[in-house]
Amino acid sequence: MSKFAMFGKLTAHEGKREELAEMMLASSATLNSMEGCIYYILHAAEDDPNDLWITELWESQEFHAASLQNEKVLELIGRCRHLIAGGSAVKVRPLGGKGF
Repeated sequence: MSKFAMFGKLTAHEGKREELAEMMLASSATLNSMEGCIYYILHAAEDDPNDLWITELWESQEFHAASLQNEKVLELIGRCRHLIAGGSAVKVRPLGGKGF
């Protein structure tokens, strides 16, 4: 199996980015113990007050897929849904570098 990485973008409804970020960060303990998760980092965009970016690195695509079936992850998605105006993701294949 090869590592799996993804860049995700969440656009919050106008003025709701901080609330969305706080909810997501408050649930980060779920990912701390998530099997196969190497890192999951939430970023606030500097050029758009509504955008959050997520960088993820997993041991494999299978571990990432399994995380999306986790009860706590599904609960978080449900609680955050009303704050999210849109989103997108780019799947990438990590090649190497510092921290990898």
